[in-house]
Amino acid sequence: MEKHPSRIRILIVDDHPVVRTGLTSMLTTQESFDVVGAASTGEEALQLTQQFNPDVLLLDLRMPGMNGFDILRELQRIVSPPRVLVLTSFETDEDVYRAVQAGAHGYLLKSTMQNEMIVAIRAVAEGKRHIPPRIASRLAQRMSRPALTARELEILQMLAKGLTNKQIGTVFQISGNTARNHVNSIIEKLEVADRTEAVSIAIQQGLIDVSD
Repeated sequence: MEKHPSRIRILIVDDHPVVRTGLTSMLTTQESFDVVGAASTGEEALQLTQQFNPDVLLLDLRMPGMNGFDILRELQRIVSPPRVLVLTSFETDEDVYRAVQAGAHGYLLKSTMQNEMIVAIRAVAEGKRHIPPRIASRLAQRMSRPALTARELEILQMLAKGLTNKQIGTVFQISGNTARNHVNSIIEKLEVADRTEAVSIAIQQGLIDVSD
């Protein structure tokens, strides 16, 4: 579909109907914006992206099935992918880091004022990045910290359940000493004093999920 040179074509991706409707109503009041579609799932988002070739994709991260991180990765397979502005209720260090690493060009909270959102959409459409200073500062701190390995993240999840080194060793079929070494590495990377603080920081930063 041909693009009008003076207008920014926007695709909204959010699993909540109220959010999709509200954003559509708000953005269509701007003469320079065209909302070309609104998707409720990741699969629909990819389909509409191919169909309408938007300039900017407003993307929620936490969605059932294919989530925002999955969508970001899939968009990289497209020859000319849209620029992505994440719009979410979550601002954990890990969410911001993973989104930017996966290709997001901007990051906003859903509580953002309308004027800032409009500025952010225009900036991202122009090829710039838009991350509020407070979130950018936390992102910089996260990027300077050594990343935990997949096994260390699994062990963090076990620490959150209160398992000892010996019990962790049994779960992963490793020795208690090896489990202890993993725990010590986690403590060092997170720059904390002990496993209890490691779990607390991991929850705050979104490294592990304790909702179950």
